[in-house]
Amino acid sequence: MRHMISKFLCSILGLLLVALLSACADMKPEFAAQDLDRWTQEVLRRSFRDEKAVKVSILQQDASNKECSTAQSRGIELSEQKRKEIEDENFKTVVSPEDGQYFGDFKLGEVLAQDGRGLTWSDAIGQPNGGQCYNCHQLSAKELSYGTLGPSLYQYGKKRGVTDLKSEVSKPVIEYTWAKLWNSKSFNACSAMPRYGDHGILSQVQIKHLMSLLLDPRSPVNQ
Repeated sequence: MRHMISKFLCSILGLLLVALLSACADMKPEFAAQDLDRWTQEVLRRSFRDEKAVKVSILQQDASNKECSTAQSRGIELSEQKRKEIEDENFKTVVSPEDGQYFGDFKLGEVLAQDGRGLTWSDAIGQPNGGQCYNCHQLSAKELSYGTLGPSLYQYGKKRGVTDLKSEVSKPVIEYTWAKLWNSKSFNACSAMPRYGDHGILSQVQIKHLMSLLLDPRSPVNQ
């Protein structure tokens, strides 16, 4: 009797599985993708909670992130026109240094680049964030371990011909680097790099220290 009941239940489950797979196969791709996006967002909302520096509101994507994540989840590329639109909109958010000075202390920039604190459940609200640069980039020839999600930044300033931070020749590189740190999507629509200035992750003073780390000829980055 148990064998018959088990066999019957297996048959029912098998029919349900076939019906489910058939229904999925019949769904239009657009409908399936939209539903998957909606279900995923719902699961994320239920799984997160406010905890110290982390807020559930981070799940609310701005237009730039939404365009990119939607395209990536569907395995498609953004059009060149859409990329340019996103980059142009993000470039508008870039704020130049209030005092006109782009540089700080490269030694403090080195400490900041290796600091992984900030924006997690264990971080207190108001605690200064680290740059976490070594999670994604090589910066120093002496660094034994570093991330490779982003390109190597070793000799960043040297390779771009920056030998004098006050030279007019260096100005385009300086302004580009500041804008990239402030809002990385200004030059790469779907960049995964934190938008340090635009999102208030780092202060202007902290960004100046990173600028010095990247561009000062005396910095370990440029040795």
